[in-house]
This record gives sequence, C-alpha cells and structure tokens, in this order.
Amino acid sequence: MSRIKACFEQLKADGQTALIPYITGGDPEPWVTVPMLHALVDAGANILELGIPFSDPMSDGPVIQKACERALKNDVTLNNVIDMVALFREKDTQTPIVLMGYANPLEAMGYQAFAEKAQLAGVDGVLTVDMPPEESDEFLAIMDAHDIDTIFLVAPTTSPERMAKIAQYARGFIYYVSIKGVTGTATLDVSEVAEKMALLKQRTDLPLGVGFGIRDGKSAAAVSEVADAVVVGSTLVSCIEEHAERPEDLPAALAALLAEMRHAINAQDMAK
Repeated sequence: MSRIKACFEQLKADGQTALIPYITGGDPEPWVTVPMLHALVDAGANILELGIPFSDPMSDGPVIQKACERALKNDVTLNNVIDMVALFREKDTQTPIVLMGYANPLEAMGYQAFAEKAQLAGVDGVLTVDMPPEESDEFLAIMDAHDIDTIFLVAPTTSPERMAKIAQYARGFIYYVSIKGVTGTATLDVSEVAEKMALLKQRTDLPLGVGFGIRDGKSAAAVSEVADAVVVGSTLVSCIEEHAERPEDLPAALAALLAEMRHAINAQDMAK
C-alpha cells in the first residue's frame, strides 16, 4: 500500500482531515528546504507538496512565480529537489511527499530516469500541472511501475464527464482547484466547493483535496467540512518571501502558520 493511501485511510479511521502544505524546493536557500519540511510535519502536516522550480509556472500567481525565481537563482534543478526528498527520508520514512510542477523538467530528465530516481529517494506522488490525462498514458504507466501516484487537477470549470475521465487516470487523491485563475488570487466560495465535491464523489472513491484560496485557519476549517484534504500554498510561500533574508527563521515561522490551520481543522473535525 502506498504511503498516500495508508495516510488517508488512517486519517479517515481517526475522523481527521489531511493538511497538505506546499513549498518550492530551494526557496529561498536550498539548505533550508528540508528543515522546513520537517517543521511542517511537526506542526501537523500529513502529506507534503514540494514544488519543482520552473521558469514559466503558468498556473501559479506572482507569489509562487517569485518562489520559483528565487530557487532558480540558486540553480536548483529537478535532480536537486529529488535529492532533498532523499535527505528528508533519512529522518522521516512515513510522511508522504508529492512533487508538484510542470512537464518540461520531467521530459528533459526522461520519465524513466525520473521515476527510478524519485522512487529510490522516497517520492510518493507527482502532480504535473500541464499534463492532461489524454497525454499521460506513457507517463502513467512508468509512474505506476515505480509505485508513484499520479495526481491530477480538477478545475471549477471541469464538466462532470471530464471529472469521470480524470478519475480513471488519477492515483492517490484528486486535487480540486477551488477558484478560477492562478494561485494566490480571488476569494474562496465554500458552497461552490461543496457542490463540486458532491459531483466528484459520485465519480471516484479517491480522497479529494482542495487547494487555492486557503489563507488562514478559518478558510482551512471551512474547506475541511467538505473535503478529505486541505492544501495550502501561497500563504506559506508569502511567509517564505517575508523571511527570505533570514532563512534560519523560516522553519519556526512556517510551523506557527500551519499549526494555526491544524488547530482550526481539528476543531472542525471534532464538531462533525
């Protein structure tokens, strides 16, 4: 059983919602990424999303675009990010890690080479933002062969028919993008999210994660009412930007932010 599946099954048995934070590998300095990951787990993260820096992150707003720029200035590559996972695994063999990014770096490395190195390092899943299911057959087969879950996005504009198509390809969990537009923009409408969760649940048994627009404990708790996982990114990356000149402060700063969300989600879970 994959670490992602085992994690969600344990959380379901405990009546808890998963909390999934995102940070970009190598931002603001490569040496602080692994300490931040450990701090996030200590603060209540159940699954980690680690971004692969890319020069044209088209689905991301300015906050995460700047994070990619800072990481790329440090010459952080896909190979470096996988090495960060391996280093993280020296102390934590349980927490699932999903790499999130764009197809180009994976294609440049080669899917087979990526899968082999990622599996060896302890990567559990990969979310490739710009790879639609229709173009993923080769990629999916290679990831399956190396026990790496392929995670796909569903947007507010996705039709019920396409939801069913995505569900056929998805592994691990499905990531619902709760707002139209790029990351870090617009305001979350939880009632609309609830409607989409109901439609998705008719088409898949996979856990459903919701991300984009979750900024604090209140919004995290609201989403936890209707989703199996709450994904938070831009708020954490904004914190990283604020502390970019003092990277040694970042593990504690991120932990404080995430702990507030964990507390709010736990309170909501207990009220269900």
